[in-house]
Amino acid sequence: MRTKLIVAVLVAVLVFYAVLIGAKGVALLGSGSWVGALLGVGILLVPLIGGYLVWRELQFGRRSAELAGVLESENALPVDDLPRRPSGRVDREAADALFATRRAEAETDPENWRCWYRLGIAYDDAGDRTRARGAVRRAILLYDGEREVR
Repeated sequence: MRTKLIVAVLVAVLVFYAVLIGAKGVALLGSGSWVGALLGVGILLVPLIGGYLVWRELQFGRRSAELAGVLESENALPVDDLPRRPSGRVDREAADALFATRRAEAETDPENWRCWYRLGIAYDDAGDRTRARGAVRRAILLYDGEREVR
């Protein structure tokens, strides 16, 4: 619930920013000079690109939560029982060992979205957020393909 509230506040701030900066961009478009018009277009592009990126992130979050829900309903969601350091961070050696297991599962069954989702969680535990997101994106694509076949 707290995460949804934070996301809602951030989206509201983005909308507020887009309206304010959009008004300046429109004013520059009507300035009568070509430099002002170019600046106006540039200013209008910034909130559009920002809005698109936020939308993509929200879609990724919603879709990854959907897959987590499916795994949870199947009692197949990985349990977060890795040992932690006093700081609360996952013990790196334990995360690396689990990662090796999850990677082997994904290599053995590369068309199984469940394996890729669990691999994404293992990447995240090991501290590699970029590959974690890539693995979860692949899980989403495989999940969508599986649903189309049904």
